[in-house]
Amino acid sequence: MGLDSSLNIRVGRMEQGPLNLITDVPGLRVGQVTLAEGPVQTGVTAILPHGGNCFEEKLPLGFDIINGFGKSMGLVQAGELGQLETPIILTNTLSCGTAFTALCRYMLERNPEIGRETGTVNPMVMECNDGWLNDIRGLHVEESDVLAAIRAADAVFEEGAVGAGRGMICHGLKGGIGSASRVFEIAGSRYTLGVLALTNHGELENLCVAGRQVGQAARALIEGGWRSPASSIQPPREDKGSVILIAATDLPMSAAQLKRVARRAVAGLSRTGNAIGHGSGEIALCFSTANRIRHFDKADFRTVAELNERHIGLPFHAIAEAAEEAVLSSMFRARAVEGRDGHRAESLAEVWKALEG
Repeated sequence: MGLDSSLNIRVGRMEQGPLNLITDVPGLRVGQVTLAEGPVQTGVTAILPHGGNCFEEKLPLGFDIINGFGKSMGLVQAGELGQLETPIILTNTLSCGTAFTALCRYMLERNPEIGRETGTVNPMVMECNDGWLNDIRGLHVEESDVLAAIRAADAVFEEGAVGAGRGMICHGLKGGIGSASRVFEIAGSRYTLGVLALTNHGELENLCVAGRQVGQAARALIEGGWRSPASSIQPPREDKGSVILIAATDLPMSAAQLKRVARRAVAGLSRTGNAIGHGSGEIALCFSTANRIRHFDKADFRTVAELNERHIGLPFHAIAEAAEEAVLSSMFRARAVEGRDGHRAESLAEVWKALEG
């Protein structure tokens, strides 16, 4: 997936994974539920880090809060311990509580020891505000939607205006869910780093596609009345959204190294023209499926493999490229959506055709 080859747009120089999705990282799956009816334009995206029990086999992680205008849940403990112990749920801002409770129920059902023979659990829920297109005050996401997204998890998933991305706006156009991956070699072994983006950020005038500034021409096209119904209301110019970037890799890395990789995701964001607005919550999280941390391990010491940092430039470049392509893919694969009160977001794919034609 990622960008369609028919667009003739190439992001970066590194090799793409077979699917060009975050699920090129072995064992990782993504599931989604989309709610799309009238003013209800929202949903849930679930990322399952591996095929086992995430509580019993935790994963090392690091994250970077690029701009902290956000309401994500689970980051405090994750920052202290550097561990991921649940699936990651993405949804709209005001549905975080519902998603948190649903994820607790999911984990409790599979781990009877939680809250009894061992401690509690740290659900990871991340969000963007889809309230411009979606009736966010209606609290339409239910626990059953979260659990259904988890059950639907698969290696192949849809991008665009789906799942948690259904009601999102990116660079003044339709945003949503996007993904991409990069493959690289270290010491004769091949490794993958993939990114999934939930995009709800940026200003149209700043939009760049693979180094080409297209935002100003797109603004002129839309304001000239191109294809939009006369009654529709276009997104505001000011950047008040957010972006969540989830990266995964099978490269053995420490939590500190993963934090360093997550911090480089901003390079990919910047290449698309994102200036990190005041009201835009940008968070990048990266985890590794190597070096699993066993919750009930009785050993006094652990011996793990860890990347020699003379090679760390490769995952740095990989996350920058994959993040840039994931953002663009979320836009190119999203169709125009009309939501509450006549609010409408146009599709970059259609705008691109008009500009190229």
